[in-house]
Amino acid sequence: MLKINYSAAELRSIPSEKFVLGHSSSQKAARYSDHKIKEIEKKKDWEGFLEKKDFYPLFQSFNWGEVQKKLGFEIERVGIFDKEKLVGVALIVDVIAKRGHYLHVRHGPVFEDFRKSEFKCFVQYLMKRAGERGASFIRISPLFRKESARKDVFREFKFIKSPIHNMDAQICWVLDVTKPEEQLLKEMRKTTRYLIKRGASLGLKVVKAKSRSDLNFFLNLYEKTAKKHGFVPHQGIGEEFEIFKKDNQTELFLAKFKNKVISGALVIYCGDQAIYHHGASDEKFEKLSPSYLLQWTAILEAKRRRKRLYNFWGIAPPSSKNHPWQGLTLFKTGFGGEIREFIPSHDLPLSFLYWKTYTIEHISKLLKGY
Repeated sequence: MLKINYSAAELRSIPSEKFVLGHSSSQKAARYSDHKIKEIEKKKDWEGFLEKKDFYPLFQSFNWGEVQKKLGFEIERVGIFDKEKLVGVALIVDVIAKRGHYLHVRHGPVFEDFRKSEFKCFVQYLMKRAGERGASFIRISPLFRKESARKDVFREFKFIKSPIHNMDAQICWVLDVTKPEEQLLKEMRKTTRYLIKRGASLGLKVVKAKSRSDLNFFLNLYEKTAKKHGFVPHQGIGEEFEIFKKDNQTELFLAKFKNKVISGALVIYCGDQAIYHHGASDEKFEKLSPSYLLQWTAILEAKRRRKRLYNFWGIAPPSSKNHPWQGLTLFKTGFGGEIREFIPSHDLPLSFLYWKTYTIEHISKLLKGY
């Protein structure tokens, strides 16, 4: 039977855990049998581990942690060690919101090679930290492929599916941009290819943002787009742009018509991916279809940076016929590519307070038509 009301004393006294000195005498590590968990401070160690992965986890990147700190969240960057070897990492964000208090591990934990023993020790560590911080549940969304047998491990450790919808792009559309330009154009939907060429012939120009005023214009356009389409705008886009820009890991592309910005796309470059993370358009110029030329320019930039994949981010589930993202999905899939499906986000309830969050998010999902 699933237990969902752990006392603070129980969470503080999880079996087989004790604190010992880690790799540095100034740091403490939690030890679990042959494994130990300790903080990782060096960016090069963190990114060096993530860049070996086949599919780079954006929300586990070092700079994403910096964005969260800038937004006022407390974070931990921990490594899971098998003896002295780093075998896993996890960026843990302590989220205190109106709907609930929880520890959030988006796109993580990330393992070199998944082993149940390592997952177990990390879950024990999370439960310990949740108890110390007073969190009512834990939320994780590791990038395990949907067809992977690893999904069974969630049931074993008493996780349940989160009531939210695809917030971490667990269903996404990716394009192999190592192909020649001619082949990429040939493999597009005919309409997509036509609208790219039409945009250029109509005088559309795509430029990279150069100033804070360019960013502010995009943010205003984004707010209007969110209002029009009825979605809650993401917080921290400005912080995201500024922090990733310092490492040349982002570009803000702006489509202009007669020197007026009418559309924009924020793309993040991490590992071997270019990730289309945010977009906005002025509905007054919808007939010009600026997003097509905008995306093609971003794809060419990904090729220039020698990235392997262009990640269009989230799309509607293939089985859904009336999903709110159907139009967006039609747009993204027109560029060619393939679907990538990962296991959905999962929660580990630790208190009856969790069901308040569950109810709020479940109702919100239904109201939005997801």
